[in-house]
Amino acid sequence: MTFRACFAVACLLSPLVARSQQANVNLDYNPQKNTENLVPFSARLNSPDVRDDRTVTFRLRAPAAKEVQLSGVAVLTALGAGNKPVAFTKGDDGVWTLTVGPLKPDMYQYHLVVDGVEMADPNNTVAGNTAMPPYSTLVVHGDGPAYYDARNVPHGLVTRHVYHSDVTKGERELYVYSPPGYDRRKTYPVLYLVGGSGDLAQNWIYDGRANFMLDNLLAEGKAVPMLIAIPNNQVVHRNNPKHTELTFDVFEAELRKHVIPLIESEYSVRKDPRGRALSGLSMGGRHTMFIGFRSLDLFASFGILSAGDVDAEKAVAKFLNDPQVNKKVDYLFLGQGTEEAKGQMGARCVALHQALLNHKIDHEYYVGGYGGHDWATWRHLLYFRFLPNLWRK
Repeated sequence: MTFRACFAVACLLSPLVARSQQANVNLDYNPQKNTENLVPFSARLNSPDVRDDRTVTFRLRAPAAKEVQLSGVAVLTALGAGNKPVAFTKGDDGVWTLTVGPLKPDMYQYHLVVDGVEMADPNNTVAGNTAMPPYSTLVVHGDGPAYYDARNVPHGLVTRHVYHSDVTKGERELYVYSPPGYDRRKTYPVLYLVGGSGDLAQNWIYDGRANFMLDNLLAEGKAVPMLIAIPNNQVVHRNNPKHTELTFDVFEAELRKHVIPLIESEYSVRKDPRGRALSGLSMGGRHTMFIGFRSLDLFASFGILSAGDVDAEKAVAKFLNDPQVNKKVDYLFLGQGTEEAKGQMGARCVALHQALLNHKIDHEYYVGGYGGHDWATWRHLLYFRFLPNLWRK
């Protein structure tokens, strides 16, 4: 093909590669802004349609439906609706619509509820895949890329490892983030980062954006280069009546027998407690507390996000009463979101904070962001507090 022909083809194709709503051409910070008046591929309508004033319109064609509602902890918290779903309005054309906002720039998980059936938005290409039924993600953009977005900075690698577990008797996976410029001639500390009830290892990448956040922090010199190992901490069926009784022992065995040995055989990392940290959100925060606090031979830093125990004095008594604990622990972070701190969920975190104070155990307690028990909070805690403070001693 001649240069003239190549140029002609490029000119013909250029309108097709411009950004449009949910086109998935680039890792855009504003994927749901309708810039070309095109609907997502295979969709029937634009939903959600996010405007620069941060108002959002949801749409669903369902002429036979009797009721359509918007649901989801994150988006309802942002709307100040509590736990009450918000109703759509039906048009004469059978299209149900709902306009909300303005909302703060962030990523919000939501469902549609159609005649009592909870479902993902069938027109939204940004969907979540977890150990629960799928949900949709609303991306409300600001004036540019957010702290959790892909920016034009050096990026680390995210590698998926599949391995056999003798603990759970099957094939399992974990994801590993290695920083930009990873050099096997150096040794790196490792953060073992886990999810909550219903999360899979991938959720700290796709919903949590842990890799992009650390890329951005490293580019600004605000964090220590590290690896992040993200194992699957679902080791017992979450609805098993003995889940609480079984999960901590099983996941500790998984960490000791498979996860940590895999990381330390495949990567150039530190192999001492002060070179390992354990952190998690919600159920993963309880894994961090119950497994981490009794595994000071493995870990010396901890990040407990939106978790704790209302009877913390009893639950982690051995840790609390260890006279050497402040010498063994480098950094202990305990945090939750502003909205969740107002309710019963936040009481667990407060009780743990108070127990640590009672026993004069060095720690950082932080309540921040504007979110509830959701990813807006966990991204905020990881980026603004925990990652920048790891391995700073």
